[in-house]
Amino acid sequence: MDVVITGSGMSDGFKALKLYNTLTRRDEEFVPLDPANVRMYVCGPTVYDFAHIGNARPVIVFDVLFRLLRQLYGDDHVTYVRNITDVDDKINARALRDFGEDITAGRLTLNEAIRRVTERTAAQFHADVAALGCLAPTHEPRATEFVLPRTDGKADMASLIQTLIDRGHAYAAKGEILFDTASMPDYGQLSKRRLEDQQAGARVAVDPHKRNPSDFVLWKESSAEEPGWEGRFTFEGKPLVIRGRPGWHIECSAMSAAYLGEVFDIHGGGLDLIFPHHENEIAQSRCAHGTPVMANYWLHNGFVQVEGKKMAKSEGNFVTIHDLLATENFGGRKWPGEVLRLAILMTHYREPLDFSLRKLEEAEAVLDGWYRVVGDAKHQEGDSGAVRRALLDDLGTPAAITVLHDLRAQAARGSEAAKADLKANAVLLGLLTQSQDQWFSGKAADAAIDEAAVEERVAARLSLLRAKNFPEADRIREELSGRGIQLMDYKDPETGERRTKWEVKR
Repeated sequence: MDVVITGSGMSDGFKALKLYNTLTRRDEEFVPLDPANVRMYVCGPTVYDFAHIGNARPVIVFDVLFRLLRQLYGDDHVTYVRNITDVDDKINARALRDFGEDITAGRLTLNEAIRRVTERTAAQFHADVAALGCLAPTHEPRATEFVLPRTDGKADMASLIQTLIDRGHAYAAKGEILFDTASMPDYGQLSKRRLEDQQAGARVAVDPHKRNPSDFVLWKESSAEEPGWEGRFTFEGKPLVIRGRPGWHIECSAMSAAYLGEVFDIHGGGLDLIFPHHENEIAQSRCAHGTPVMANYWLHNGFVQVEGKKMAKSEGNFVTIHDLLATENFGGRKWPGEVLRLAILMTHYREPLDFSLRKLEEAEAVLDGWYRVVGDAKHQEGDSGAVRRALLDDLGTPAAITVLHDLRAQAARGSEAAKADLKANAVLLGLLTQSQDQWFSGKAADAAIDEAAVEERVAARLSLLRAKNFPEADRIREELSGRGIQLMDYKDPETGERRTKWEVKR
């Protein structure tokens, strides 16, 4: 399937940005449908619990893309929508767990308990991503606000479902309305899964009332103890009223159409969402609107591991953003949000990311060095073109960080222009947004130096020098320098061997 490019074309739409498109499995020049209204949708959190570090990656990645698009096309010409899923069976279960006694005693209804869960977890999510340096999206719709027809005429889930029924793409069975995957000849183009090759399995519910094993729920009946809306539909010429709730996939089809239109530029999310979520979004949207695509470019970030293992509570390595920011559960200390941001951006967004204590320590040392050398330079006076050029190649954040290292080296040699450019380029990545005083005064870890740890790194560097592994030795020197530790090599007066002493420079 080729992307659909309409609008003003290459002359005024192409800004040298190239992105890897999951839909076509190739790098493509980004040409928006309308350069005056660039549109991006990213799947947001399901607010039943605090967001974990895996959830942080797409938020940070697409924040960088949002910043880049704003610089290329203008702040007022980019619309970024990130939804909040506040209707989900996991949310229902959490409400019953946390407020079950209040519900039983009649002090709260289930819907009120659900609202308490979602308000609390959504507020925590907003606090977490703000600490990570992320800009607020242009719109952040909540799923519950788009279930039934709206007074403002924006797209809603119930109306989309009825359209799918009317067009022969959905059917009612056993209190559910399901999407008929066989009605869409090219279903599976995003994930490259052919319908005839799909088998019922872990991610495909096996139910006898389905016409095909891969058919998925658009609307499902709610019991008296479950939250629900009165869905009014027409099927086979007869009215059909089902008190129920929407399936997961239909919400993004409705909310993206509500704010971005039937076809928009970019849809993003994690690699785990390609199938079934994004595949099913495409099916619903295309079949409801009669369009060849839902979005022209599909971007997906890679998976996140923690200390080399898949993150799971059973592994004891499940870590939330809040854990990292506000507790000492990871590495025995709290971590600044900017450190987490840089640690994530050091790996290209499409590559697997191993989130580790060492990576956090490395990111913090780098930031210390950048803040120390940049001083009070004002980013407005600098040129951010160097990092922008790196990001134009499929959000090449590792290459962009290399640019910042080079600028830091120039600034350390006394270049005032390099200081301003370092600040300007870093700000495009959402980094170095504080003053030097704010950065160091806000870091509890900066108040003391772990002398034993420094001595260990100094000894490791000397071993590398003896082995003539100069690049790794230089890396340790740079790491320590970033933490404000200056190394001074000298010869032992008795043996003539190389020795190193160190001191803290502030």
